[in-house]
Amino acid sequence: QVQLVESGGGLVQAGGSLRLSCAASGSIRSINTMGWYRQAPGKQRELVATISSVGTTNYADSLKGRFTISRDHAKNTVALQMNSLKPEDPAVYYCYARIRVVNYYADSWGQGTQVTVSS
Repeated sequence: QVQLVESGGGLVQAGGSLRLSCAASGSIRSINTMGWYRQAPGKQRELVATISSVGTTNYADSLKGRFTISRDHAKNTVALQMNSLKPEDPAVYYCYARIRVVNYYADSWGQGTQVTVSS
């Protein structure tokens, strides 16, 4: 079993910052890509940012410059630094990882953490 656990969500004023963290644990041989997605009420889950095993990053165009993704390979963790938060940013943020478990890669998801932005 592989588990991803997010932390760091909460309420923040518009213009403020939050840092989300995610830790992967379980039967992990290696982790390819890790990242963050989000889903607002009534909307489809969308990409926030991803980071590969060699550090290549990919950001949603609308978020690039405000959000920064980072990774600690030794600890199997990924973080998302969110700056200049806007009223349209509130959503449930989900941690993602593509993990080699035994003989294949599996897509794993965290349970999500709520981010609320007040104006």
